[in-house]
Amino acid sequence: MTQPLIDRHDVELAALAAAGGRREFGELVRRHGSAVRGLLRRMGAQASLADDIAQDAFIQAFERCAEFRGEGTFAAWVKRIAARLYIKRVAKEARYIAEAEQEDVAPAADQAGLMDLDEALKTLSEPERLCVSLCHGAGMAHPEIAAALNLPLGTVKSHVKRGLDKLRARLQPQSAQSVGGTQHVG
Repeated sequence: MTQPLIDRHDVELAALAAAGGRREFGELVRRHGSAVRGLLRRMGAQASLADDIAQDAFIQAFERCAEFRGEGTFAAWVKRIAARLYIKRVAKEARYIAEAEQEDVAPAADQAGLMDLDEALKTLSEPERLCVSLCHGAGMAHPEIAAALNLPLGTVKSHVKRGLDKLRARLQPQSAQSVGGTQHVG
């Protein structure tokens, strides 16, 4: 009796998919599709665009499945494919280049509580959101991001650092004075 697909490791499923196994590849899509779409949303894609690019990324992954050697996770591999497709789309529309040197004014954080990561990412400028998402969401190194976006390495590092600093500030709990509820006046 054959082992159920759900019990098989990603590397095994990818090898079977490389040999033409559509059911095995379908299991990989089922396992990792929402993570790929989530990364694209965090990078700035609207839901329908994220769905389209995720679909294109999985088509490319299926066609190139023999290239996956299991040196990293399948999820990271397909996320890189999706991230590169998104970058190409953004560059093609020439939106990124026009905004790369602009600083968007981030809206103030909701003072009633903590923002979740998706909401916090929306407060970053497009270049910061893209660089942070590629670095920490797709696992790309700074030089790889610089090459993919055709930006100087220092600019990428600045966008990542500035973006992370803004995220830390927005995701931190409010100051200790609001935690206690009352203040002692001496």
